[in-house]
Amino acid sequence: MTALSRRLFLALPAAAAASAVIRPAFAMSEPQQLVEKSRIAFLDIITDPAFSEMREYVKRARGLLIFPNMIKGAFIIGAEGGSGVLVARGQGGWSYPAFYTIASGSLGLQIGGQSAELVITIMSAKAMDAVIDNQFKIGGNIDVAVGPVGKGLTASTTTNFDADAYSWAKTEGLFAGISLDGSGIFKRDGWNAEYYGPNAQPVDIVLKGKLTNKNAQILRDALSPY
Repeated sequence: MTALSRRLFLALPAAAAASAVIRPAFAMSEPQQLVEKSRIAFLDIITDPAFSEMREYVKRARGLLIFPNMIKGAFIIGAEGGSGVLVARGQGGWSYPAFYTIASGSLGLQIGGQSAELVITIMSAKAMDAVIDNQFKIGGNIDVAVGPVGKGLTASTTTNFDADAYSWAKTEGLFAGISLDGSGIFKRDGWNAEYYGPNAQPVDIVLKGKLTNKNAQILRDALSPY
């Protein structure tokens, strides 16, 4: 082995070790990416003039479900879903986020594709309890109405809070709207444990405030004005 080859051979372990140390510093976990995307999606919707009435609902909401990238794709058989976060309003402001997923399926002659930013304002204790208990089914045990969008009217003349929750979706694609009937919303135990520690449960994160993660403060700051 030449002197140059020997130096290169000895340098390889050190380079590999340095790479192993440096790489995680630039990597963002999937739960953290979702927190950031949820922040962006919430701000994108609530600052849109077409969703001006949503602000009053958010201010009165017990909690929010934010799904930054709902996907709906169909060719004969349709399916929709996405990952999101749940936050609840407390005496100290908005809680830290717990991780959830929404999923549903449908049959029919459908061709197209759609993505959407979705916010669900949770208005009743019944709906909040259903999310926490992992028993939230839209159109089943929980009434979710579509929030008024683009009417050009003030919230004071159109706002009502009769439903358990209201959905606000900003969509793009070939489908004209987004249907949530039959959708189930379920906690993501794996992501909650990854972000907060073993056995982390939504009730301890969003209602009791026992679990925190400083990296989620960016989302809480975005929600704080509302």
